Parts: sequence; C-alpha cells; structure tokens
Amino acid sequence: MTEEKKTPRELGYLMPAEWEPHEATWLVWPHNPTDWPGKFQSIPWLYAEIVRLLAARERVHLIVSHPSSKQRVASMLGRAGANLDRVAFHPWPTDRGWTRDSGPIFVRNAHGQVAITDWRFNGWARYDDWRLDNKLPGRIRKLLGLPSWRPSIQSHDGPNPHFVVLEGGSIDVNGAGSLLSTEECLLSAVQQRNPGLRRAHLERVFHDYLGIDQAIWLNRGIAGDDTHGHIDDIARFVAPDTIVAAVEPDARDPNHAPLAENLSRLKSARTAAGRQFTVVELPLPRPVVFRGQRLPASYANFYIANGLVLVPAFHDPNDRAACNILAQLFPGRDVIGVHSVDLIWGLGAVHCMTQQQPAALPSNK
Repeated sequence: MTEEKKTPRELGYLMPAEWEPHEATWLVWPHNPTDWPGKFQSIPWLYAEIVRLLAARERVHLIVSHPSSKQRVASMLGRAGANLDRVAFHPWPTDRGWTRDSGPIFVRNAHGQVAITDWRFNGWARYDDWRLDNKLPGRIRKLLGLPSWRPSIQSHDGPNPHFVVLEGGSIDVNGAGSLLSTEECLLSAVQQRNPGLRRAHLERVFHDYLGIDQAIWLNRGIAGDDTHGHIDDIARFVAPDTIVAAVEPDARDPNHAPLAENLSRLKSARTAAGRQFTVVELPLPRPVVFRGQRLPASYANFYIANGLVLVPAFHDPNDRAACNILAQLFPGRDVIGVHSVDLIWGLGAVHCMTQQQPAALPSNK
C-alpha cells in the first residue's frame, strides 16, 4: 500500500502496549559473528529456544539472511522442539539481528486496524552496517499490505521535512497515550540521531505518529549500553499506570546515581489524569563482564508475549528476585528466565531481538 496522507493520530491510530494481544513476533535469525565475537556458536541455539517458547503462544516471523538458510534454520528449530507450523520464514538480507530497533513500529486504531510506522534506522548513530536493516520495515509493509507512514517533521533548519530516526528500544508506551524515553539517547549530542531536532519536535512526532499525549523523559541509561541510553534497559510500563524501574543500591557502582535520578523522576511523574504512577523497583544483576568489558545486563530488557514474559537471566541470585517481581505484575502469564550471559555479549538481550505485531482486534480498554 502507499503511504497515507493524514497522520496516524488524525486517523485514530496509536501504539498499543506490549502486553496487548499479539498477532506475531518478528525476529532476525543471528548471522553476523561480529556481534558476538568468540561466542557466536552458542547464539543460534539460544535463538532456537526463544523461538520455541514464542511459537507455542503466537506466530513467529523469522527473517533469515538467504533462501539457502531456511532449511538449516528449520532443522535447528525442529531439533529444539519448536512448532514449525507457527513459524514463517522470510529470506531477506539484513546487517544485524536487533529487530526491536530496525523493524517497524506498529500502530492500531479503535476499530482494530493495524498499520506501520517506518522510522529511519542509522545503526544507533554509531555503526556503519545499517543500510540493509533500514529496509526491513518496507519489506514487512509490502508483505503484510498494511497502511504505512514515514515519520517526518519540518524543523527550522531547512525547507525539507526531516525523516526521523527512532529505534524501538529507545521508547516504551502504556497504550494509553504515555511514553518513556531518555534524554541521553534522543536529546544528546553524542550518537545524535536527529541533528536539529529538539524535545518539542520529538514530542510532536510522537503525538502525530504514535498517538502520544505525554512523554516522560528520564536522564541516562546503564553502563555498557552502546545505544547511549535505551529505555528498555532501565524502565518499562507493565500496566497503564505502573512502571518497573531498574535500581542499583551499591553507591560504588556507576549505575547507582543515574538510576536513582531516573527513579526520582518517575516518582514525580503523573498520569494523564494527574495521579502518581505506581513505580516498582527492579534489581540489576551483579556486573556482567567479558574480556574486561562491562555489559548492559538488565532484567528490564524482558519481552511480553501472549501468555508469556521472557526475562533475561544471568546466573545471578537476583534472577529469581526479578522473575518473582514480574510474575506478581503479570499474574496471567508464565514468566520464564532466558539464559543471557552469552546473548548480552552482543550488547542486547530478549527485548532487543524481538518486535511485536499487535493483533488486528479492537482494543480492550
């Protein structure tokens, strides 16, 4: 379908919360060894286990790097016990496998119709290998035949519209018009995604293309995060008025001060109705270090699927505490820890590798 003329907001679309019903989950099968140097051999088997868990609950769209890869990947999934009847393979070339950031962000209107927002992706304004990934939303739009938009805004710097760079991991929404993000990621001059755009510009784009009425800005992300402050490592909506926030009680740890400031901001924030959010503290694991590098290990990088929450696990005593906290917040879902000590060497975890496609059903709000 061609791009729509009116904005999603004008047509009643907004970004649903992750816990709302899914049609499917999208993933890119891992194929770039440079993402996990020295550990790549274990990663496909980890992905196979995640696909197995997801395919038991919903459809999985799996992007493989080449048509010849399908048989090999299907064989691995079969050996892992995945339900292959619920896995669709798409032989599309990609640079890397972090579908949360390079894939489309879906929106849905009150009539249950789903559409796509196709944001620019530029490798987190850090890496050079991103041009194939930037084509992913267009490929998915063409496959699904959905209405789509390329979010843009007119800035003061020139006569042409600016097509906005945005990664899915840099935002989180409650499905009721509120959004979380960080100043470090979207407003800093470091790894600057959108030169010339200020806070007001971004809030206007969120309003027009994601149906957002309120943006809640936290300050900084966690140590080791190569995205420079993605929200999905530090704070997540788990209900329209409830947020989990990563905390680090050890004052000697570099995460202590920024996470304490973020917690303070969340406690001061208000819902659209003027009430305080319920803020639930979520611990971090002890520092995960490989080859002398601090890695961005966080339980906040969980993924919510139909009847399921997948939580990164790090062979740490806090694995159990984090899963118990999330189990209390999602009583109708199985909360499962996913081994992520190897996965996090790629500087991403379960949320980073997945992207939800909401079900084309009326929203139950």
